[in-house]
Amino acid sequence: MLDRRDFMKTCSGMGLAGTLLPGVLWAQAQAQSAKKITKEMIDNASAIADVPIADDYKEMMLENLNDQAKGYEEIYKLHIPNSVEPALLFDPVLPGMKFETARKPLRMSKAPSAGASGAPKNLEDLAFASVRELAELVRTRQVSSVALTEMYLARLKKYDPLLKFAVTLTEERARTQAKKADEEIAAGKYRGPLHGLPWGAKDLLATKGYRTTWGAAGFETQMIDEDATVVKRLDEAGAVLVAKLTLGALAQGDVWFGGVTRNPWNTNQGSSGSSAGPASATAAGCVAFSIGSETLGSISSPSTRCGCTGLRPSFGLVPRTGAMALSWSMDKLGPICRTVEDCALVLSAIYGPDGSDRTVQPAAFNWDANLDWRKLRVGYLKADFERKPDEQQETAKEEPAATPEEQKKRGERKKRREAARARAEYDRKYNDAALAKLREMGVNLVAVEMPKFPYDAMVAMLIAESAAAFDELTRSGKDKLLTSQKDFDWPNTFRTARFIPAVEYIQAARARRLVMEAVAKVFESFDVIVAPTQGQQLVITNLTGHPAVILPNGLRGGDAPKPPSDDPGDFTNAGGPGTLASLTFLGNLYGEAKLLGLARAYQEATGFQLLHPKM
Repeated sequence: MLDRRDFMKTCSGMGLAGTLLPGVLWAQAQAQSAKKITKEMIDNASAIADVPIADDYKEMMLENLNDQAKGYEEIYKLHIPNSVEPALLFDPVLPGMKFETARKPLRMSKAPSAGASGAPKNLEDLAFASVRELAELVRTRQVSSVALTEMYLARLKKYDPLLKFAVTLTEERARTQAKKADEEIAAGKYRGPLHGLPWGAKDLLATKGYRTTWGAAGFETQMIDEDATVVKRLDEAGAVLVAKLTLGALAQGDVWFGGVTRNPWNTNQGSSGSSAGPASATAAGCVAFSIGSETLGSISSPSTRCGCTGLRPSFGLVPRTGAMALSWSMDKLGPICRTVEDCALVLSAIYGPDGSDRTVQPAAFNWDANLDWRKLRVGYLKADFERKPDEQQETAKEEPAATPEEQKKRGERKKRREAARARAEYDRKYNDAALAKLREMGVNLVAVEMPKFPYDAMVAMLIAESAAAFDELTRSGKDKLLTSQKDFDWPNTFRTARFIPAVEYIQAARARRLVMEAVAKVFESFDVIVAPTQGQQLVITNLTGHPAVILPNGLRGGDAPKPPSDDPGDFTNAGGPGTLASLTFLGNLYGEAKLLGLARAYQEATGFQLLHPKM
């Protein structure tokens, strides 16, 4: 048999070690139990890698395959844990870019009326109260943290069998924290608006003494002996952790080892993902707020599906220490709440450098509920709001089906496209109404377009990084333990990611830099850009690291098109009668204060955050 190290040495000498070519060749040799690499193998591998190789070079490769060298095996033997980051850092800050670094006191909105009216006779009447409302009740000792904690624990137990949003209830920890909070507040040691408020953590945040499962079969009993930085900071703020909430396996979708997390507005639907549990539990009034994460839509999508207000902060604002890594250059942690100001209050407690996550910038987030949002420069993605799905173009992509099975698949795809198109057409009135409302509020909306780039191609960076984060899972074959095994699920994605050339990963990173510069130019003229939640902006701003807030934007009526499937695990099972539409506001890097200021003004003017599911 050939020695892998010898083979890699030869490829390295030819400048090919940075592409997938050596890996493909080696895999062919192993699969065929070959004693040597053949020209045919080189032809096959070079075709996959798109690296043309002349015949005389092939001869040269074959002649040198016995040279000595190290190979991949030596690195595999290190068994690198998920917590180890690569010696490469993504920095969204471009030369000359400035942001505020001086921290100022938190300026909340005026105490709400709930604080004046006192606690209701039935404490469950507070289940859907905002953080700001609950904070005033707890601060003035009209409601105890212990009572709130018991109420939310009871609701978690009541609704989890239906919604499947909890992995682990942290009851002992919660009761200890709640008792301490009440004692501190009684002694005049008030820590701030989160003091005594029960919250839930997406189960990719390490929590000492409790399992951290990442939602994945094979990791059900995993214990990580530390608290994530975000958990520590919420502890310091006096918040009470009541539950580790679900995420789709390894942060994809809403399918986890315990089932499918459901949408409280329509329990026949999944809650979307991957922050499936945080969005579902928050929308169902089972926690005061939650923490989710986003790499490419994992706060945006479930917030949309479940009718929550979600904040995806700027990349490098909230430390990810102690959180499962999926993509080191794209992962972000953020709050999922009931109101925009709730998101601001939670962000105030969790942002800033921690000395461990080296991507975190010294940017300041200074929330001022009295910010004059009328002075903000606001753009809107005009073409995105007006765009209609092009049925003819999509149909033209389809080749004639050759077999009955192919015909069936084509039919299913057509049905899903038509359903998506019908939902988009129906939802357009909510987007139009949003623009009309903003103009009515006095906002001068300026049409703007995002620059044109092959954005989807750059997602190869995420795919390659995620495959590296779970490389040992793939090579060991344990990926077969993951609950969902469809073509778009991680097991298949991780396997195909091994065919992404390292050179192409770097090229994608270089293209990403061009995007960062182009998008930065767009934002030079705006403080906030309003956008439809669905669309290319989601990929663009996740690549550039810009923040977004997603908020409910209207309740669909009984005439809304029904989803094409009633399977809760089917991602096309979305929308439909009695569910919420959403709207997205985009901001400058580390410009969350202005972004949230305008979003809060819109939310207060519309009141959609006051709608709650009837369960």
